[in-house]
Amino acid sequence: MKRREFLKLSLGSAAVAALPLRARAEAAVKEIRIGYQKNGVLVIARQRATLEDHFKSAGIEVKWVEFSSGPPMMEAMNVGSVDFGAVGDSPPVFAQAAGAAIVYAAGQPITNGQGILVPQNSAIRTIADLKGKRVGFTKGSSAHNIVVQTLEKAGLIYSDITPVYLTPPDAGPAFANGSIDAWAIWDPYFAIGETKQNGRILVNAHEITKTNSFFIANRDFARNHGPVLQQIIDVLASTANWAEAHRDEVAKSLSTVTGIPLDIQTIAANRAAFRIGPVTDDIVATQQGVADRFFKLGLIPKEIAIRDIVWRNPQS
Repeated sequence: MKRREFLKLSLGSAAVAALPLRARAEAAVKEIRIGYQKNGVLVIARQRATLEDHFKSAGIEVKWVEFSSGPPMMEAMNVGSVDFGAVGDSPPVFAQAAGAAIVYAAGQPITNGQGILVPQNSAIRTIADLKGKRVGFTKGSSAHNIVVQTLEKAGLIYSDITPVYLTPPDAGPAFANGSIDAWAIWDPYFAIGETKQNGRILVNAHEITKTNSFFIANRDFARNHGPVLQQIIDVLASTANWAEAHRDEVAKSLSTVTGIPLDIQTIAANRAAFRIGPVTDDIVATQQGVADRFFKLGLIPKEIAIRDIVWRNPQS
């Protein structure tokens, strides 16, 4: 190599090294692939294009990938098809136990909008009445955790019910036609079951236990592009604060993006909690309880430590 070429390459490398970490991280990212479901802050962010507006100057595109529930999103994230997404409490537990390449990036306490429904004319009036009944829910989802903890509260065990594993789009018709006796689900399907499918709330999740939802990132994405990940969280936190004060507009955004009627999304928006924050020690402890319970029941193959995969911004 000629001396002039060597100096040119050396100077170029030095210039890159001198760039701020944020700029280098942005330069390496051309696209952010975000997994979302039919609810929550990500839907609002998509409708309002808050992430697109933020990253436009850096030349970073945002791609949205819809999932019907958390477990398939975790599978996609593990193989690197999705960089970031939002799920309930159970999917990341199952994913971590399976060795998935994920990290907890941010947390969001859930105060309402999920629980267990039964038909209006059902003889099921108490949790104890679920014994021997067919309960539908998505395996590995937040509804799975609600079922387990609800049974515990009544002194029942998992084998006292017949679990029927169904995705939300399949569970709705099964509930409506009587193929299942009860349905554990989250909004907006929870609201659909109440208002359109003759459902009655047997129990709200917040009456049973503290629950959280999470923003999860692919492990390599978090490791290699921490400043970009922090920017995503910051933008979503700002979007969440806006949503808390503009619920009517939130309902319209949710309806527009998901195609679910406005009256349904209005119910969901009015009872949702949007604020986003770090994964605190309290949230870790609550999530560890979920993991320990699932291991005890044999639902996951090994014990896991939630704290092991909590992402911390190295710049904070």
